[in-house]
Amino acid sequence: MEAKAPTREEAWELFKQYNESESLAKHALAVEGVMRYMARKYGEDVEKWGVIGLIHDLDYEKFPDLHCKKTEEILRENRWPEEYIRAVLSHGWGIVTDVEPTSLMEKVLYAVDELTGLVVTSALVRPSKSVLDMKAKSVKKKWKDKRFAAGVNRSVIEKGAEMLGVELTELITDTIMGMREVAEEISLKGNPVPE
Repeated sequence: MEAKAPTREEAWELFKQYNESESLAKHALAVEGVMRYMARKYGEDVEKWGVIGLIHDLDYEKFPDLHCKKTEEILRENRWPEEYIRAVLSHGWGIVTDVEPTSLMEKVLYAVDELTGLVVTSALVRPSKSVLDMKAKSVKKKWKDKRFAAGVNRSVIEKGAEMLGVELTELITDTIMGMREVAEEISLKGNPVPE
């Protein structure tokens, strides 16, 4: 049987089969929001990019030691297209896989995955607890403090920005903009201060 592009609903159902963690679900939704935003920015397939963002950490909760590898297995069993599988594998490049991000979609996923985590933690320490009134400079201020969101691999983000040929500030701004679109779903609507 030939692989066919999954719908968002199919991707979300599959994600929920393997994940119960609310924080992982919010991360998946945040990355999906950013991927959709970036697909529109670059004139690419919004649905495809969104689904890949949504599913990228499919195996992380149940199989952390097999991260990406187990996802590959699950997606193959579900007859997902090769392009989707490769994109998911590429976000673990240099960490858990040797699949280097080569397409624009893969580079974006690689660059924004870790960055969404830094944006979330930066938003949560703001008085408004919101991404809706947050600017890149807030995140960049926290960037320098290596103890802040210590689990976020800043070198991956820098490498991702370099691959995309964009400044870090632009990448952070785009990530915030994408997350604003899903602020409610990821509990970062908060109480923004009107400009």
